[in-house]
Amino acid sequence: MKRVLISGGSRGIGRACVEAFAQNGDSVAFIYRTREAEAMEVASTVGAVAIRADISNPDEVQRAISEAEAALGGPIDVLVNNAAISWIGQMQDMTDGEWRAVLDTNLSGAFYLSRGVVSGMVRNHYGRIVNVGSMWGKVGASCEVAYSATKAGLRGMTMAMAKEFGLSGITVNCVEPGFIATEMNAAIDEESRQAICDETPLGRMGTPSEVAAAILFLASDAAGFITGQVIGVDGGLAV
Repeated sequence: MKRVLISGGSRGIGRACVEAFAQNGDSVAFIYRTREAEAMEVASTVGAVAIRADISNPDEVQRAISEAEAALGGPIDVLVNNAAISWIGQMQDMTDGEWRAVLDTNLSGAFYLSRGVVSGMVRNHYGRIVNVGSMWGKVGASCEVAYSATKAGLRGMTMAMAKEFGLSGITVNCVEPGFIATEMNAAIDEESRQAICDETPLGRMGTPSEVAAAILFLASDAAGFITGQVIGVDGGLAV
């Protein structure tokens, strides 16, 4: 049984991860920012610990980690950096504040969380960190420059951390979802949705549980010799 911390766990891929790890018998805490009703429902349904925090704030991240470790009974064994926000529009229309908000949440938040848990992993000579990127970090998305940049940044952070902490028994990997049936994609009109599915070799959208299954594997002991890898869960769309 591992102690697991997941960011952005109240919905979508994050919620699927909370459910998957809980069903695996692990002790799970997750961070949410605003959706308190949804977070409490997830927590009560699966027996996880919900912690409210803004991961773009390093002080709140450290508080959240301390609360998670206290609730789970020790240092974090598995960290899933899942929380992310997006901004859609032409680059020249994006304000400095909107740019910083996306970077601070998606990239800096993952850094703050990783920095906060890695010392405990080093002491235990064991740890699993899984970053949730996006296929857009590989190929780039028009009108999502900031989002694409942060997800590309997670690729580099994954590889660098894997090299830095490998001798400490810590693996660091990145999962890059493609077109997944989440709230972030719910606003896409049916014609556009079908066009993307038609471009996907498997011919359909993925599900949050399929992404969670890949993350659960990378966090398992069976994946102990896998580190520094970027694995697409995209139905072949980014091939």
